[in-house]
Amino acid sequence: MSAPRVTAVADGSVAQRSGLRAGDELLAVNGCTPKDVIEYQQLVDEPELSLDIRRDGVVLELEVLKRAGEPLGVQVDSALFDRVRTCDNHCEFCFIYQLPPGLRPSLYLKDDDYRLSFLYGNFTTLTRFTEADLERVVTERLSPLNVSIHATDPDVRADMLRNRRGATSLRWLRALLDHGIEIHGQVVVCPDVNDGDVLEDTLAGVADEYPELASVCVVPLGVSRHTSEPRLRPHTKAEAAAVVETVHEWQEINRRVLGRRLVFPADEYFLLAGIGFPDPEAYEGFAMHEDGVGMATTLKMEFLGQAQETTGTRAGFFAWVEGAPAAGYRAPRSDGSTPIGLRPRNGAPVGVVTGEYGAAVLGPLLDSLGRDDVRVVPVENQFFGGTTAVAGLLVGEDIARTLADQPEGHRYLLPDVCLSQGLFLDGTLPGDLPRPVEVVPTDGVALRRALDG
Repeated sequence: MSAPRVTAVADGSVAQRSGLRAGDELLAVNGCTPKDVIEYQQLVDEPELSLDIRRDGVVLELEVLKRAGEPLGVQVDSALFDRVRTCDNHCEFCFIYQLPPGLRPSLYLKDDDYRLSFLYGNFTTLTRFTEADLERVVTERLSPLNVSIHATDPDVRADMLRNRRGATSLRWLRALLDHGIEIHGQVVVCPDVNDGDVLEDTLAGVADEYPELASVCVVPLGVSRHTSEPRLRPHTKAEAAAVVETVHEWQEINRRVLGRRLVFPADEYFLLAGIGFPDPEAYEGFAMHEDGVGMATTLKMEFLGQAQETTGTRAGFFAWVEGAPAAGYRAPRSDGSTPIGLRPRNGAPVGVVTGEYGAAVLGPLLDSLGRDDVRVVPVENQFFGGTTAVAGLLVGEDIARTLADQPEGHRYLLPDVCLSQGLFLDGTLPGDLPRPVEVVPTDGVALRRALDG
């Protein structure tokens, strides 16, 4: 187990006054070595702290006095100080297996750690969950969690996860719900594997066995050109429409029995099927916005001024846990240096860069403005290929190829969801693009403001 390393100390904080510095390793807090940032947060909430630190190879002890609950004022380098609980499933549909070689090593890390589910919204299958984990989650109220269900039939689930424990691990889901832990579920639908009658059986099982679930999203299989799995294939238009119909039928059953819809199809299904999106009320608060359920509808509401505030990401525990580094959905998308390059003059035509799915959503919205100086610039994702069409998986290589054919002197707006820590997935930078771009937050309010500015 590695010690957390301090990466930043807030000016004027208790930590700064006590002598903590960036680069210090926190060996122990009041004699305890925290396993993760959750335990660390609980330890540093105390008013009297004895910190064992290592600085330049020398072990020191710092005494800290503060008000109970007062922030210490440091950020550490990792959310987990022991080993990440990696995933021992071998799901054929896992997108990590569909990545090309040569990307950043962190992109290939496949976790199944309930702590990362709690902190950052990652999904866990619970196949590595234990009685000790259950005790900790319940005792410390580590809620909400996100759980991958995929199928409630034990044999189908074990086959999909390629793990015999997949047949029994949903017992932990039942136990968590029995103890009042909020759980959001996910079903990734693979054609000829868990669609059709199997999907019907899964949604019936969800309603019958796990009705306390906060929500369940039904998302389509994503297939990249790098997959080597013979069973994987994309949905047809008819299959996508059938999934939407099945989910809507179960929404009505659940409304009658449970008083709420419970299950929701992802936006991609409506785009694949060529079906219009439901009204905002059908999403019951957009609980799974981050998983692609209702993103198009919220973008439209924000763009048209029908939403009081942006939906954004669900901050969850990370909103207040002290020291946790940003990661996943909560990682900073860019370094704030927007625009990248020399901004064209005001009044220049504007191209909104996005993926092919994004173009289908944004096209009608931009047309509603009645402006001939604004257009969508769709980018085909050749890097991943297959059915990959969301803006969040665009890479610099494909954007550069597209922008090279676009006129100079125009403004180009790039959604920040394409970036993580200022980098595209292929490791390139916005500054590497052949046209200057303005990185814009991925919401309707920010887009409208950028177009009007």
